[in-house]
Amino acid sequence: MASASGTSANGATALNGKLVTVFGGSGFIGRHVVRALARRGYRVRVAVRRPDLAEHVQPLGAVGQIMPVQANLRHRWSVDRAVEGADAVVNLVGILAESGQQTFDSVQAFGARAVAEAARAAGISNVVHISALGADPDSPSVYARTKAMGEAAVRETVPEAVILRPSIVFGPEDDFFNRFAAMARLSPALPLIGGGETKFQPVFVGDVAEVAARAVDGELSAGAVYELGGPEVASFRSCMELMLKVIRRKRLLVPLPFGLATMKARVLQMLPGKLLTVDQVELLKADNVVSEAAISEGRTLEALGIEPRAMAAILPSYLERFREHGQYDAHRPLAEG
Repeated sequence: MASASGTSANGATALNGKLVTVFGGSGFIGRHVVRALARRGYRVRVAVRRPDLAEHVQPLGAVGQIMPVQANLRHRWSVDRAVEGADAVVNLVGILAESGQQTFDSVQAFGARAVAEAARAAGISNVVHISALGADPDSPSVYARTKAMGEAAVRETVPEAVILRPSIVFGPEDDFFNRFAAMARLSPALPLIGGGETKFQPVFVGDVAEVAARAVDGELSAGAVYELGGPEVASFRSCMELMLKVIRRKRLLVPLPFGLATMKARVLQMLPGKLLTVDQVELLKADNVVSEAAISEGRTLEALGIEPRAMAAILPSYLERFREHGQYDAHRPLAEG
């Protein structure tokens, strides 16, 4: 007999006969969503631009349960093909910086509409769209504006779609704590853009994946927008202080006014890796926390009965490699510094 988690009595995954197409399933959040769906017994079609670079998702499920396929959100025919025969669709595709044809508009606005229209054409109303806290049509940040445009396109096309807005997402492959920890390994100082006062509500990737999987299960309210934040609101500065404590390194935290940060970003965004962009500086001018409306209306992790995991409980599990002696420092208490 299969359990609610999709696992049979002998430990093997019991397939439930349903297929979910996950756009962007090979990325940071995507692989955790794919794992959560696989554990529930879904067959998962991972739609990505380069299937040959997505083979790492296949071991997340049973043999043959997870299959990467080619799809490019700029090419509608490939999107239509990716959703063909699916019972549900999850769209996780998003970018933090533009590169070549991968622009905010093409990926987060046009791309979101393409996925929603393909789902509607295929008769699929079970659509889950991953957006971001801070999505705002009036934001000075192009990232935030196109996130809002994507949400609007999805709601217009598939009114029953569930939209998830996470704050900064942390976990083993994140682009936030890993990036600054890598900087701390080489640099004697870290910049606090805007003075480090911007507020975040970092949320664990596993918690975001659980909500996405529950949405596919049909446990969330159709057409609702859920805001996902962790158990604590933390400033940029306090996030950096916690990260440095975890990796046992002492570094100067240097306030960098927004104006100066913008000037530096104009140069850095031209270099490989795009360490900082002008749009990211604009994004940091607004807090990134769950709204009071979402809390009062029951559109949060806690309202879904999920106890969000704290940064302090998770960060040591993947940032220890940035310590002076890597994992060999793991036995030392954090307080030693």
